Amino acid sequence: MTEFPTYYHLMADLHRRKAPRTYVEIGVHEGHSLGLVGPDTQVVGIDPEPKIAHDLADNIEIVAATSDDYFASLDGSPFGDLPIDLAFIDGMHHVEFALRDFINIERYCTAESTILVHDCIPIDEETANRERTTVIWSGDIWKLLPFLAEHRPDLQITAHPVEPTGLAEITNLDPTSTVLADRYDELVDGLIAMPYSALNA
Repeated sequence: MTEFPTYYHLMADLHRRKAPRTYVEIGVHEGHSLGLVGPDTQVVGIDPEPKIAHDLADNIEIVAATSDDYFASLDGSPFGDLPIDLAFIDGMHHVEFALRDFINIERYCTAESTILVHDCIPIDEETANRERTTVIWSGDIWKLLPFLAEHRPDLQITAHPVEPTGLAEITNLDPTSTVLADRYDELVDGLIAMPYSALNA
C-alpha cells in the first residue's frame, strides 16, 4: 500500500477504495474525520460529548451517547438490512473500552467489512500510559492488537505507521464469533495489565 503521512490521508484513501455503504465512527470529537466520508455512505457517529466544528452532510447522523449505551439500545444493525461496512474506533483511550467497541461493532459486520483502530502505535511509553500526563496521549489502545492476535488469530490485522500514533486495519471479521464476548470478564484484567514491553513482541 502507498505510504500516507497521516491517518487522515490513509482513511481518505480507504473511503475512496472501499466505498462503504455504511460507516460507524466512535469518538467523533469535532467531526474532522467524518468529512472524509463519501456522499453515498450512510453514517452514524457516536460520542457522549460531540463538539462538531463544521456543518455535516445530510448522510451523517450524530448520536450523543456512550458507545456502550448506543449498542445496548440497538435491536439489529444501525442501518436496517445493511451491515456495517467500515468502522473507526477512536473513543476512550483505555483498551477495555476499545475491546468492547470492537466486539459490539463486529457483530454487525460481514467477512468483507473493515474495522479501523486509532492510536495503535504509540510514540513512547509515557504517552501510552493509562493516565494522561502529556499533550499527545494515545493511552493503552496499543494493547488491543497483540491481544486480538493471540485470542482471535482468524483476524487479519495490519498496523499502519501513520502519524501521529498509527492506524490498525482489521479484516476477515466474523460476526458469529463469541470468543471475546464470552471471555471478556476473564481476560480484561490481564489485558489492562499488559506491560509496555509486549509492544516490541
